[in-house]
This record gives sequence, structure tokens and C-alpha cells, in this order.
Amino acid sequence: MWLKRCFDIAMSGLALLALAPLFALIALAIKISSPGALFYVAPRAGRGNRKFGQLKFRTMHMNADKAGAFTAKNDTRIFAVGKILRMLKLDELPQLLNVLRGEMSIVGPRPEDWETVRSCYTAEQMRVLDATPGLTGLPQVRFFPDLSIIDTKGMDSQQHYKTVILPMRLAMDLEYIDKRSFLYDLGLIARTVYLIAIKAPWILITGRVPRVELAA
Repeated sequence: MWLKRCFDIAMSGLALLALAPLFALIALAIKISSPGALFYVAPRAGRGNRKFGQLKFRTMHMNADKAGAFTAKNDTRIFAVGKILRMLKLDELPQLLNVLRGEMSIVGPRPEDWETVRSCYTAEQMRVLDATPGLTGLPQVRFFPDLSIIDTKGMDSQQHYKTVILPMRLAMDLEYIDKRSFLYDLGLIARTVYLIAIKAPWILITGRVPRVELAA
């Protein structure tokens, strides 16, 4: 545990220093693209089910989150620059501050909406809260760029998330809980870097976002 925490502090601190110019460019692009706040603070359930505010660069129009916590593919609430930030995972960069503060880790189960945890998680699924939530994790590398690539088959996106995607994601998060080790984390980090550096730009250039249709 101490090794993971030391790694998180070192990596997040160095990354915040190195990425400061990029933060400034992203802030400018958001301000030009959409009036309103620069950051979005999402209420999330952390380790031990402690509530915290997950930091993100805002990628949706103001107050768009009132329509639902989950964003689907081609969600009209997301403005143009926001789509690019999401594809390259740049909207997640402010969470380096969450990592530095100990609320998150570089690798772990992605933190879930506070109300969704309260209303949807089973006793077994609550076990994912035994780990500190992460910037990246097993579901994020298996279903890149995100789980919205799964075909909803016409179902409402919010309902599809709760009944199909959430149980699938939590099953993978529990798999991570059972397998986790420092070396396993390093492997997930390496795969994440590859996906963001190579696959994400290719998707942006070609416009070919993969779609996954689950077997009946």
C-alpha cells in the first residue's frame, strides 16, 4: 500500500508540473467554446464509501448534468472541444489533484456517482469501495474510449447504463480488486498510455469509434 501511495504522489506531482502549460491551453479552449465554469466537480463515492468531489475539465454545457449522470455516444450536451477532451481523456487531468490529496489513485476502480452507488450497488458490488478509486482501471482499457461504445439497442442511455453497463463495469472492477498488485497496476498504466497516445488520435482522425454489440 505504501509503495502505491508513494508512486501516486510522485507521479501526480510531476505530471501537474509538466502539464501546467497544457492545462492553460485547455482552459482557454473551454472558455472560447462554452460560457461558464472551467471545472466540473462531480460528487463521487471514494474508498470506504466516503464522499468526495471528483475534478474534471467541464466538457458539457452548463447544468447539462441534470439530464442524467451517464453520457452516451454523440451526447448533444457535450460541446465540440469537450468531445476532443473526452476522447483524449484530457478532461480527467484535474483528477491528478484528487490523486495528490489521496482521494484517488493512478489505478483503481473508476469512482461512481454518489447517488448511483446508494441506489444501485449490491452488497457484493460495494466491495469495489475497498480500493481507492483510480484515474484508469481494467474497464477503461478493455472498452476504450469508454463503455458507451456498447450498443444500447435503442434502450434509453441512462437505463442502459444502470442495467447493462454498470453491472459489467463493476464485475471488471471486482476482478481488479482480486488481482491487484503494483506490477498489475503498471501493466494497466502502460496499456492506458498506448490507448491515449496511439488509438485515441487514430479515432479522432478517422472518426471510426468502435462499437461493441453484446451477445444476447
